[in-house]
Amino acid sequence: MTQVQTETRTVEAPGATLTYDIHRGPAGADAGERVLLLVGSPMDATGFTTLASHFTDRTVVTYDPRSVGRSPRTDGAAQTAPEEHAEDLRRVIEALGAGAVDVFASSGGAINALALVALHGDLVRTLVAHEPPTAQVLPDREEALAACADIHTTYLREGMGPAMAKFIALTSHKGPFPADWTERPAPSPADFGLPAEDDGTRDDPLLGQNMRGCTSYRPDFAALRAASTRIVIAAGEESEGEFSARSAAEIADRLGTELTVFPSHHGGFLGGEYGQHGAPVEFAKALREALGSAR
Repeated sequence: MTQVQTETRTVEAPGATLTYDIHRGPAGADAGERVLLLVGSPMDATGFTTLASHFTDRTVVTYDPRSVGRSPRTDGAAQTAPEEHAEDLRRVIEALGAGAVDVFASSGGAINALALVALHGDLVRTLVAHEPPTAQVLPDREEALAACADIHTTYLREGMGPAMAKFIALTSHKGPFPADWTERPAPSPADFGLPAEDDGTRDDPLLGQNMRGCTSYRPDFAALRAASTRIVIAAGEESEGEFSARSAAEIADRLGTELTVFPSHHGGFLGGEYGQHGAPVEFAKALREALGSAR
């Protein structure tokens, strides 16, 4: 088994302390490979454990976004914007001192990475953005935005279970959202094994901190096209027709590129993290091909 050395560091940011991990295989930096940064949101570094294990020939960096895991917020803010996450990513990359990096970013992390490239494209050589979920690019934009706002409102009013049930229904829906989506009977939390009782907390990073900012982010397509970064927009083959995959297809089209189809689904890189399984071996192979030569 390849031995990987992991070093954990922190970097201070306004309103948060960011924790990140540097995973060095025996070949890594010595082989002249660029750093590979794996980005999720609100998923923390542990979600990339399996995927990182397929890139021991590179130096891999994972991190916990602000308000998640080991990166607590210190300013008490209730919501986080993608631009704020982008500046956090800038701080991590600059703290590495390794120059421009390659980035694989998934879900909300893909939104944040697109914001990073729009603001600081010189820091990223290749970005593979996997299923970035923004309603702003969809033909049914107003309906999708209303559905996302309803989830956030439900969370503030009723707590995690009812809101997460709506979130699961939204993310698994195939095709455009109908005009009466938010007026339909709410799914039962019990149908998804979720608690119906409200525990009173309102600090969930998905439903509270990131829900509105992520899904309402409007990509700066002019800045993305002008950036030196090579941008690959990807979606899982099993995700076709779902919110995040539809968003990815629209973003690719507006950038004038082809959508790259990856194996599996929205969490296709997972190998049992959070009890979820994708197709991590096949996913890692597809990612390596999408990144291309990093030498």
